[in-house]
Amino acid sequence: MPNQEKSLNAEVKNESRGNRPFIIWMALSLFVIGFDQLTKWMIIKWVPLYDKIPINSFINITHQRNTGAAFSILADAPGWQRWFFIALATIVSAYIVSWLWKIRTDGQVILSAGLALVLGGAIGNVIDRILLGNVVDFIQVLIAGWPFPSFNVADSAITVGAAFLIIDALFLSGKETK
Repeated sequence: MPNQEKSLNAEVKNESRGNRPFIIWMALSLFVIGFDQLTKWMIIKWVPLYDKIPINSFINITHQRNTGAAFSILADAPGWQRWFFIALATIVSAYIVSWLWKIRTDGQVILSAGLALVLGGAIGNVIDRILLGNVVDFIQVLIAGWPFPSFNVADSAITVGAAFLIIDALFLSGKETK
């Protein structure tokens, strides 16, 4: 009986160690969501809509609302896009969670980090769409004096995550030595 108990305890410890990477990636996603929502709350509370606070010669803090997707794609649609983007982000998020679960013990750090960042960003923006009907954007970068479309922490996480996914696809995945 004691040997069975030791074997069961060792199995539980190994399983929890195997789940640790998944928990870490979920924690990264939750951090992105929390930081994104905190910064958006601060903008809503302290920066009037469409106001601009210059930080330096090429960055402004502003308060914009985007009913569309990246670069305001579909922003002029009559309202269906809100539910479309909520549904799309929810489906993609569920797929990313299952993907992270599947690769939790593979040691694919760049891929997992990229997926976790995209997940956190997608959920951060979905929360806005559900609660506000639009996404709060507040970082405005000026390129040669021209404003690049405003973005937020969630958008930044999605962009960095997508870069990690591209790096993984081009240089890492499928290149493992046997």
